[in-house]
Amino acid sequence: MAAVPVTVTHSWYLTGRKLHALVRQPWVLAFSVIQPVIWLFLFGELFRRVVDIPGFGFHGSYLAYLIPGIVAMNAMANNMWAGMAMIEEIDRGTLNRFLVSPASRAGLMNATVAEQAVSTTVQTLIILLLGLAGGARYPGGVGGAAVLIVAAVLVGIVWGALSNIAGMLLRSREAIIGVYTFFMLPLIFLSSAFMETGLMPGWMQAIAARNPLNWVVEVGRSVLTTSPGWGAVAVRCAGLLALAVACVALSVTTFRSYAKSV
Repeated sequence: MAAVPVTVTHSWYLTGRKLHALVRQPWVLAFSVIQPVIWLFLFGELFRRVVDIPGFGFHGSYLAYLIPGIVAMNAMANNMWAGMAMIEEIDRGTLNRFLVSPASRAGLMNATVAEQAVSTTVQTLIILLLGLAGGARYPGGVGGAAVLIVAAVLVGIVWGALSNIAGMLLRSREAIIGVYTFFMLPLIFLSSAFMETGLMPGWMQAIAARNPLNWVVEVGRSVLTTSPGWGAVAVRCAGLLALAVACVALSVTTFRSYAKSV
């Protein structure tokens, strides 16, 4: 039982260390949303008449339709670079110094997850506010936005954990870039981020139904309306939570293997 307070304390201080570095470089967060904002307003304007296609099934502006997809894309894209930070800490020897200190191993991993969650939350809020400024409206209100943020954080944790695993196993920045380019665009376009799944070919619909990125999009699109389908939202959020827990557990296992090799 005594280990629990120690882990919590270490997690708190190690998270503070990471967030302090983030606060000292606020431009990192600002630049990280530049690409999603370009996609948001460029695609929002270029394809704004898409909502008029028969069978599109979305009542509102295409900008409002895009926002959950851009949030999901941003959560995935930015957290997939987490492995880069892991490699940097390994190369600088920072991680190894923590491993020979009394610092809790669980605390080290908790701090990484917490930093990813805070970054994703801030970035999602920025995207939602910019969409609001662009004319999008969120009938689901603050509650709907909060649920979308939770879903974005969960999918961000999934990809952050997978990126950390790649960083610890491969120790190669090129490998992280390869993972990013292999998964990023295919998973985005195999979701309803830009187009209703009902208008996709059957094989794409089948993949989208099993695509965690699409779960975030569908959750966001539902909770930002006046009448969310809470049953489907709960199922998708539960799936994201289970996937996040599994990926973090795998990341912790990989981390322990790395610690033994030091």
